[in-house]
Amino acid sequence: MNSTAERPNTARSAVRFRFPEPKDGARLWEIARDSQVLDVNSSYAYVLWCRDFRETSVVAEVDGRVAGFITGFFRPQDPLTLFVWQVAVDREYRGLKIAHGMLDWLLDQPPVRRATHLETTVSPDNKASIAMFSSLARTRNTTITRSDLFPPDLFPDSHEPEDLYRIGEFEPR
Repeated sequence: MNSTAERPNTARSAVRFRFPEPKDGARLWEIARDSQVLDVNSSYAYVLWCRDFRETSVVAEVDGRVAGFITGFFRPQDPLTLFVWQVAVDREYRGLKIAHGMLDWLLDQPPVRRATHLETTVSPDNKASIAMFSSLARTRNTTITRSDLFPPDLFPDSHEPEDLYRIGEFEPR
């Protein structure tokens, strides 16, 4: 499939969420690369992520194909805060609220339930991510705050600033 128009009528209920495995790493790299938005890590990094951070990450499958992913980890300085590194959904499956579904699924898994907060960085012009994380805060009945984190002069390329979004405190689960 090359375009959203060719996508089968896929209901969100047909999406399956699970922890990633090293064999998923190449597909995660492809989705990140094809997003044309994310900073793409090395292919090795995605394979390693699927092994070493699998319990704080999630993949979404549609018809057995990885259609999206979230990579995350618990911050060593704040072990009750889940930091979401990347969120990506293949173009063919956008508009199905898969990213929000992955966040909900991940936050409800035993390895992540201890999280009292979720943090992520978002560039100021990424309206879709800001809306998704704001929606998560609403559905989890908690707050979201934004603060400046990394100004563009910290980056060696033409990278935009990164704002920190912090969601929580989550209700006990």
